[in-house]
Amino acid sequence: MGKDIIQVFAENAYLIWLGLFIILIVIEILTVGLTTIWFAGGSLAAMLAALLGAGAPVQILVFLAVSCVLLIFTRPWAVKHLNRKRVKTNYESEIGKVIKLTETVNNLDQTGKSTVNGQEWTVRSRDDREILEAGSLAKVIAVSGVKLIVEKYEEES
Repeated sequence: MGKDIIQVFAENAYLIWLGLFIILIVIEILTVGLTTIWFAGGSLAAMLAALLGAGAPVQILVFLAVSCVLLIFTRPWAVKHLNRKRVKTNYESEIGKVIKLTETVNNLDQTGKSTVNGQEWTVRSRDDREILEAGSLAKVIAVSGVKLIVEKYEEES
């Protein structure tokens, strides 16, 4: 009886791979995070291998190989190009802005503030030795926790 079950699975392996493909696509649609699409491609390739008569070890090897190749070589491109219209989070949208300082920025004295889009932020200079006076302009280069990291802004001529 055990041999019959194994034989049934071997004869219908393509259905298992098809089922896995469908499950992975559904997960990808629900998460939209480019997490399972690579493995869906691998399961599709393994299904093709099963239809061509390859044994289970070959099917698994094809699944792993194709999934890894897709993940390694296409994910960076896909993340870069498919997330272009992603809305930046609050803190990401501040990077690159030129802001006016409302309090002198002195990292050693732990002072510095600015109001950006109606929100007051703690501001620190990228260089601990640099002191930026209140009322001067600074460019946001990073966000660290709840602090804007800035550098002195110099207008281009």
